[in-house]
Amino acid sequence: MHSSHQHAGPTGSVIGAKGWPADPGASRATVLDRWLLAPVQRALEAASVRLALWDGTSLYRSLAPPVATVEIRDRGMLFGLLRNRELMVGEGYSTGRLKVEGDLVALLEAIYRTFPPRAAGWLSRLSTWRRNTLDRSRHDIHHHYDLGNDFYRLWLDGEMQYTCAYFSDPDMTLEEAQIAKMRHVCRKLSLRPGERVVEAGCGWGSFALYMARHYGVSVTAYNLSREQIGYARQRARAAGLSDRVTFVEDDYRTINDRFDVFVSVGMLEHVGLAQFPVMGEVIDRALDPQRGRGLLHFIGRDFVYPLNPWIRKRIFPGGYPPTLTQVTSRVLEPYGLSVLDVENLRPHYARTLQHWRSRFEAGLDRVHSAFDEPFVRTWRLYLAGSQAAFTTGWMQLFQVVFARSQSSAIPWIRRT
Repeated sequence: MHSSHQHAGPTGSVIGAKGWPADPGASRATVLDRWLLAPVQRALEAASVRLALWDGTSLYRSLAPPVATVEIRDRGMLFGLLRNRELMVGEGYSTGRLKVEGDLVALLEAIYRTFPPRAAGWLSRLSTWRRNTLDRSRHDIHHHYDLGNDFYRLWLDGEMQYTCAYFSDPDMTLEEAQIAKMRHVCRKLSLRPGERVVEAGCGWGSFALYMARHYGVSVTAYNLSREQIGYARQRARAAGLSDRVTFVEDDYRTINDRFDVFVSVGMLEHVGLAQFPVMGEVIDRALDPQRGRGLLHFIGRDFVYPLNPWIRKRIFPGGYPPTLTQVTSRVLEPYGLSVLDVENLRPHYARTLQHWRSRFEAGLDRVHSAFDEPFVRTWRLYLAGSQAAFTTGWMQLFQVVFARSQSSAIPWIRRT
């Protein structure tokens, strides 16, 4: 494993060996600093969030005790927050130029609840149309998924599933809930022995192997991550399933064969809005013209809004969480694909992220041994922010089941 961050702050300030500013308290806050802080503090007062400058100056006046205190550790960061808050909060936290005293998830939940989501303006909407070419997609997948299997093994379940689990019993372990998720999806798809399934974006291969082992289907699974595909092929050989599961290191856009079932779990949010018609074309040519059916499992929103710019920069370049309308109108409807079932598993993803965060923190010594402090703080913020987003409804987790409009090979009742 390796470090993915340079030791320099977003504004060029010198960062020490542990990712901290060299001298955050080098000067006292001025009248101008306090004047600049005032509108930011007023906005966050309703969320009971206390801001403090590098010398301890605070303008927090609420009678309610603060849910957390955020210390702005240098003047450059104060200016950065005023210029581009959504980006600089993440940059500041990851480099240590913003210090949080209190529970990070509670802080983020308070902010999300105080500032409920609203549809983006036309300028923000433009950023949702980034064109994810094949070369860009390869780069994006490498950026996030090829950090090393050992890193993900520290905090994922034993099956290495990096998607929302399904807690049919709230007291389930993460391992039990991930298996329940795979079973949940298979039952929705009404898989039958001998059918051919194509999976777009297969992660480390656990779901493809599960479908073959438990439902007697043959699976062709696509993924651009070299590390994930290599791991998946090893698992297939070890399980004696190489003759029924084929892992292809390639982009979903290269799928050309015919299949009975199309399934994608946690990949659609990487496709990008501009490529949605292409995704629809791929599904259309891949599915049997009479009996074809499928399922899309993806992170989405109830409103049109681009992914947070810091998340796009540091975690998921090219990512975009779509609305249901965007998926149905651009991916399914133009190709005669009828929606059969929609389920929102938002609380289940919040619970999944709670498990991941707990495991990540428990394995910090091993993470620190391979990565630098900014990397650790980046991933702590990403996991905490994601949990808060699903808890408060800023993000949703949709499962959409679909089939050919004329197909009679659809379930008579909802199978759960």
